[in-house]
Amino acid sequence: MDILSKIVTDKRKEVELKKSIVPISQYEASVLFERKTMSLSSSLKQSDTGIISEFKRRSPSKASINQNANVGQVAKGYEKAGVCGMSVLTDIKYFGGSIEDLILARASVQLPLLRKEFIINEYQILEAKAYGADVILLIAAILTKQEIKTFSELAKSLGLDVLLEVHNEKELHKSIMPSLDMLGVNNRNLKTFEVCLHTSKSLSTLIPDDFVKVTESGISSIEAIKELKDYGYEGFLIGENFMKTDNPGESAIEFIKNMKK
Repeated sequence: MDILSKIVTDKRKEVELKKSIVPISQYEASVLFERKTMSLSSSLKQSDTGIISEFKRRSPSKASINQNANVGQVAKGYEKAGVCGMSVLTDIKYFGGSIEDLILARASVQLPLLRKEFIINEYQILEAKAYGADVILLIAAILTKQEIKTFSELAKSLGLDVLLEVHNEKELHKSIMPSLDMLGVNNRNLKTFEVCLHTSKSLSTLIPDDFVKVTESGISSIEAIKELKDYGYEGFLIGENFMKTDNPGESAIEFIKNMKK
């Protein structure tokens, strides 16, 4: 069983347990459930940098990236840097994240927040809304076309933006539908965890211009961003490049400052 299959298997168990403990009605009654969301896709369209920063403690490919980082402080640093939005990893077992990280980030900044999670059930979308997310991530590799449609339409009804992530042409073709805002190309093979920017380049012409194009994983240099902008990308998800430093916020400030030179 590859790592992605393991994650999904564990995620199904986790969600079923949560559903038995916290009813949907509790999420719908939360204060943040009525909050007006911020649009990441609009923010990216208006930006000259397109940076989406990420809060990530660890990953299956890197045992530890930054275990001791404070999500509130990092979020404030990212906001000061002028990023378009912030991605928050909420998976516990494989990424050391937590849904609590999302709510702490929400309490710290006025930025569009993406809940980065392996969404396999509508319950997780309602949970994301209740914890202050503005955007959800859907991963084509783990969902059927019908699930993508159902989940994205639910998200839109809640005022959430939808970022759909693909890794190849087959996933892209099954995913294109009007209930999406952004199409993200993950340069990391989720089965081997190898990274190749050519994935974003080769898929760029197949993504209709109705969607904001986002490139994810392996974005560590200003040169790579400039190159991918020529392929029509407006969003650039940067995680480890900032998080592996002692001060991710300062790293983002420096990176964006150099980008604007």
